[in-house]
Amino acid sequence: MTRLSLAAARDPGPPSPPSPHRGGPRQVLIIVCAGVVLASLDLFIVNVALPQIARDLHSPNLGDLTWVLNGYAIVYASLLVFFGRLADRYRRDRAFLVGVAVFTAASAACAASTSVAMLVAFRLVQAAGAALLTPTSLGLVMAAYPAERRSGAVRAWTATGGLAAALGPVVGGLLVASNWRLVFLVNVPVGLVALLVGYRRLPRVPGHPVTRPNPVGAVLATAGIAVLTLALVQAGSWGWGSAQTIAALAGAAALVGMFVAHCATSPVPLIRPSLFRSHQFSGASLLAVTFSAAFGAMLLSIVLWEQGAWGWSALRCGLAIAPGPLMVPLISFGVAGPLIGRYGSGYVIALGSTTFAAGLAWWALAVTARPDYLTGMLGGMLLTGIGVGFTLPTMMSSASASLPPEEFATGSGVINMLRQTGIALGVAILVPVLGTGAEHHPSLTGFRHAWWMTAGIALLGLVPALGLLPRRTAKPATA
Repeated sequence: MTRLSLAAARDPGPPSPPSPHRGGPRQVLIIVCAGVVLASLDLFIVNVALPQIARDLHSPNLGDLTWVLNGYAIVYASLLVFFGRLADRYRRDRAFLVGVAVFTAASAACAASTSVAMLVAFRLVQAAGAALLTPTSLGLVMAAYPAERRSGAVRAWTATGGLAAALGPVVGGLLVASNWRLVFLVNVPVGLVALLVGYRRLPRVPGHPVTRPNPVGAVLATAGIAVLTLALVQAGSWGWGSAQTIAALAGAAALVGMFVAHCATSPVPLIRPSLFRSHQFSGASLLAVTFSAAFGAMLLSIVLWEQGAWGWSALRCGLAIAPGPLMVPLISFGVAGPLIGRYGSGYVIALGSTTFAAGLAWWALAVTARPDYLTGMLGGMLLTGIGVGFTLPTMMSSASASLPPEEFATGSGVINMLRQTGIALGVAILVPVLGTGAEHHPSLTGFRHAWWMTAGIALLGLVPALGLLPRRTAKPATA
C-alpha cells in the first residue's frame, strides 16, 4: 500500500499553470478539513460504542477493547512524522487523496468486522490512511494561503480537527442508537465526496527536493509507544511491581532511547533535532503530550461514567457531551484570537489548561451516584470545552509560526504525533486507575480519583505554556 501510494504521490514535474477549475484558498481549506474531520472524529467516535461492540463481539474485557482505541492512536501517531517527511517530497494533493481513499476503504472493512482482532486490524489500516492525509492536508492549506493569512487558516484547520474529535462521542451516540457498525460506515459517503471534490478542485502542490527519510525511526517509535501503552493498560491486572510490567516499561524505555539516538546520529532522521531549537516549537511539543493525555482520559472517563454508573444510553450520553464540543469553535474563533493578539499565545494556553482542569475538578466535586446533569455534569462539560477551544488551536498555530514553509508538513507531523501519543497514554493511564471492570461496576471514588489525576495532567500544561510566552524586548531609553 505504501509503495503504491508514494509512487502515485510523487511530483512528476514543475507546477502546472493555474486553472479556473481549481479551488481557491477557502475551498482548499473546506476540502482538506473534510479529510481531517474523518481522521479526528474516529479517534473518539468509537468510545460510546465500546459496550455494544463488547456484547456483539463477545469481548467484555475493557483492557482488550481499549486496543480498538489505542491501536488506532498508536499507528496514527507513529506514522505521522514519517508521512509528513514524505509530504515534503511528493505531491501533496495526490498524497492527500490516497490517504482519504485508504481511510474510507478501511472504514467499510471495520464495519464488516466479526471479531475484536479483525476490528483492531482494520483500525490499524484506518490509522495509516489518516496519518497520510493529515500532514498533507496542512501542507495544502499552507500552500493555498498567503503568509499573512496562514496563522488564521492553521487555527481553523486545528479547531476543525479538535471539534471533530470532541464531537466523536456525540456522533457515536446518535449512530450507536441504531447499530455500532454505523460509526464506521458513516465515513464512507463523506470520504467518497471528499475524493470526488478533491480530485476536481484541489490545486496541484508539488513537493520539495528533500532526502527520503529513514524508516528505522518510524519502526522504533511505533514499537516504543506500543510497548509503553501495553505496560500501562495491563499494569492493573499484572500489578505495577510485577515482572511483566517492569520488563515492559524497561523495553519501552530502551526503544524510545534507541529512537532518540537514531534521530541524533542518523543523516536522515525521522525527526530532525534542529526542529526543537525554537522555544515555541519545543513548548508546543510538550504541551501536545500533556494536554492530549488529559483530553483523551477526560472523554473516555465521562463516557464510561454516564453509561456505566448512570445507565444512560449511547444516544443520551452523546447528547449530554455535546455542549462541550460546541464551545470549541465559539472560543477559538470568537475569543482566543483577540486574546492572543493582546497577551500572547502562552497566556491563552495557560488560561485554556487551567479552565480545562477546572472542568474536571467540577466533576470530581459535583458528580454524584444519582444522575444529575445540570448540577453535576453540565458545568464541567462547558469548562472543558472552553479549555479545548483556548488551547488546541493556539498550540498548533504557535508551533507552525515557528517553522519555515518547507518544514510545515514535517513539523505538523511531529506535533500531531505527540498529540496522538498523549491521547493513547491518557487512555492507558485511565484504565488501571478505574480498573478493568469499571464499565460494569463503576466506583464514584475511582472516577473522582481519575478526574483529579486528569486535572493535574492538564495543569502540567502551564509549564510548557511559559515557553510559548513572547519574549519581551527592551524599550528604547528616552532622553
